[in-house]
Amino acid sequence: MTLRASGEGLARIRQARMYKGWTIDDPRWLWQASRLLEPDVDWQPEGPFADGLSMPTWKRFLAGKESIKVPAFQIFCQVLGLNWQEVCQLSQNRELAATESAQEFYVERVPFEEECYRELLHPGSLIRIKAPQQMGKTLFVQKLLDKLASQGYRTVNLSFKLADRIHFSSLDKLLRWLATNVSRELGLPSPLDDYWDEAGMGSKSSCSTYFEEYLLAQADTPLVLGFDDVDLVFPYPEVSEDFFALLRSWYEKGRTRKQWKKLRLLAIHSTEIYIRLHIDQSPFNVGLPIELPEFSREQVQDLAKQHGLNWSLAEVEELMQMVGGHPDMVQQALYYLKNHPEMTLEELLETAPTEEGIYRHRLREHLLNLQKHSDLAEAMKKVAIAMENVRLSPMEIWNLQRMGLVKLQGNEVKSRCNLYSLYLGDRLS
Repeated sequence: MTLRASGEGLARIRQARMYKGWTIDDPRWLWQASRLLEPDVDWQPEGPFADGLSMPTWKRFLAGKESIKVPAFQIFCQVLGLNWQEVCQLSQNRELAATESAQEFYVERVPFEEECYRELLHPGSLIRIKAPQQMGKTLFVQKLLDKLASQGYRTVNLSFKLADRIHFSSLDKLLRWLATNVSRELGLPSPLDDYWDEAGMGSKSSCSTYFEEYLLAQADTPLVLGFDDVDLVFPYPEVSEDFFALLRSWYEKGRTRKQWKKLRLLAIHSTEIYIRLHIDQSPFNVGLPIELPEFSREQVQDLAKQHGLNWSLAEVEELMQMVGGHPDMVQQALYYLKNHPEMTLEELLETAPTEEGIYRHRLREHLLNLQKHSDLAEAMKKVAIAMENVRLSPMEIWNLQRMGLVKLQGNEVKSRCNLYSLYLGDRLS
């Protein structure tokens, strides 16, 4: 899980840093952070400092353009005398709370967890995991990687949400960003220029050389590399075709070449693959495909029991009539009812699709995002008020599906759940 500051949070950070009076490059920032993080260690002002605390991480925290890991974000805020919850983006704060709740109360995704784990034990394997946003992909992948890490595997999960728009402007920029961040996640320096020759070898060969001769060569243990939100690459035709061809080439190398057998790939995405890729250059027609479904009635009932709620299947059905088996929204309702025993399920559901309900922040964010794009707002309005499935353009489907608002039904779509139909049908009218 990662966090970054909101616009208002960045203003607070700048004010607190200036009040402190130290320059940005002053190592005392990292010294103080290390002492707070691990007070039993005799840290020295000149370093070295605690794991996860470095000058590049500190500068990313100050800039607010990239997310950093939660412990580093929280400790930097503490050094500045700030409340981290007031500094981070509101949606991320809620996401962190939901993630912590989901980690405390967890429903095993049978049989997918064991299936993925067994597959990643195989040299050169590739898994494609698909599910809409906030359907539990991140936690599912994290638990999978944690299990592999406990077996001595090196693991990295890199989200393309962390890439800036400029990184998608050329293949070379994207691959350099990828190589640098994988190195950083592995705790390694990133000597790209020792292996990179865009003019002579080209970007794909340079990146492959960097992985083969440097990253994979660092240890005999397998490297499991997760690419989260790979569908964010789809809208950039200038890089998408070559990038996905590169992933396919790595998979092919893993079938025959010793060094590449160490690499295990996870491609994680929220939408259907709508871009055209040559059949022999696509990573989306090889490996193991996994599509995470919504929770079943039995899984929701099990999760309710974990929250101390002795629900019948009739009560489970009531909640699912509103939000379906959407893991995040089910979790949010159960967590709220657990911590507010004075509220009944009926009362929660009555206000759920309104500005008063527990989903109001989620619903407002969706509404604001739709209102920024009038074509998407009009498309979602059609879906929300329709009694039957609706036919939309491929790009409208892709965008609404990525937002998690619709379900694909052949070439048509329907609203993901009644909550969205009721709220957006009213607010977009």
